[in-house]
Amino acid sequence: MPRDDWLVGGDRRTLAAERILAAATDLMFRVGPDAFNIDALAARVHCSRATIYRHVGGKADILEAVTARAAGRIVDHVRRTVDGLAGPDRVLTAITVAVEQIRSDPARELLLDSVRGARGNTWLTASSAVAGFATELTGLADDDPRAGQWIVRLVLSMLFWPGADARAELQMLERFVVPAFAKRD
Repeated sequence: MPRDDWLVGGDRRTLAAERILAAATDLMFRVGPDAFNIDALAARVHCSRATIYRHVGGKADILEAVTARAAGRIVDHVRRTVDGLAGPDRVLTAITVAVEQIRSDPARELLLDSVRGARGNTWLTASSAVAGFATELTGLADDDPRAGQWIVRLVLSMLFWPGADARAELQMLERFVVPAFAKRD
């Protein structure tokens, strides 16, 4: 009985990585990152462990790739939402939409788990790439480069220590954050 090759057509490496990461994402959302294992992934994708390691790496690499994909979806959504906005309105919208998207994303726990350890907190708040996204999305490109890092810390604080409700968080942002980005004479 002939067996269908699941990598027929196109770039085999790209197809393999895409299929494996899609299955890994689904599996991680179902069982959580701690229960996720390469054997279950191999069974789900119908390939060997060696194929997984060859195309996407080990568990840590897969976790990082799944987390990066989730972050990319959120950044893209925020980018579309703030398109055409400027100044304090853009900053406020970028922050509120980012927090809303992270809270509602199926990868929320993966994203938050990636910053819970001491290394994660330091890496995320010191990352020039993450601060760059914050700077771009809030429209602060010409501002002090530390502003992006401050926005990252602000978003994290809202995720780990949420306000009473969305309205209370919005009021705090309007009262304390928006003035920081109002035009200065």
